Amino acid sequence: MSNALKEKEFETVRNNIKGIKNRIMVLSGKGGVGKSTIAFSLAAYLANKGMKTGLLDVDIHGPSIPGFIDSNQTKMDVLNHRLIPMEPYPNLKVVSIGYLLDSKSDAVIWRGPLKYNMIKSFLSDVEWGELDYLIIDSPPGTGDESLTVCQMIGEGTGAVMVTTPQQLSVSDVRRAVSFCRQLSTPIIGVVENMSGLICPKCGEKINLFKSGGGEELAKEMEVPFLGALPIKPEIVEAADEKRLFNHKFTDPDIVSFFEKVEKFFPDE
Repeated sequence: MSNALKEKEFETVRNNIKGIKNRIMVLSGKGGVGKSTIAFSLAAYLANKGMKTGLLDVDIHGPSIPGFIDSNQTKMDVLNHRLIPMEPYPNLKVVSIGYLLDSKSDAVIWRGPLKYNMIKSFLSDVEWGELDYLIIDSPPGTGDESLTVCQMIGEGTGAVMVTTPQQLSVSDVRRAVSFCRQLSTPIIGVVENMSGLICPKCGEKINLFKSGGGEELAKEMEVPFLGALPIKPEIVEAADEKRLFNHKFTDPDIVSFFEKVEKFFPDE
């Protein structure tokens, strides 16, 4: 694709999303760190505060976001050749390839160009309208999906890096930080997920996956540390039972994380 054609496509995307004030990419270097749970929880927090919020799932091969949502509607509507986002809850619009598949067991077996075109369509052919925030749940790694989004969405974007404490995850997230820097995407900060479990019987903190790796990474890479989020069985249950949108987050570390992300964007 020529640079002129690519720039024209980017301009089409940016014209379509110009009504979106703030865009937040949720990234990780590897899978299994709870990135989709964090993306959905952040979207729920903002929507429940009255913010007009969008949630875009760009994990083409493993769309997780529909699994958090309790809705009888299973497919996105199309009107005048435009995709209409799902609106399962107040103030929340959701787009995912999961709402275009015939079955939740369908596998998407696509190479790069097809994924590029799908993501471009999610950004240029969706009726997003006016939004305060768009949360983008990216797949693990630094591949086609994340690259396409970073190149297309432009200004008003920040990235949240999700890691777990152990070094294997931290090493992969280190690469994701470098990825954002190479693409000039501002980094909101690093959050350490699954950082300890409070024993429900004795109250002692059990570091199942060690602790402190996320904070050490933030210091090393000179980016903000957004906090250490504990494993909360009630959040796991709420997610599995599709009650997470209405879950009352009371843990001070989780609430502090939400607030730090929100404060990254200047008030208008």
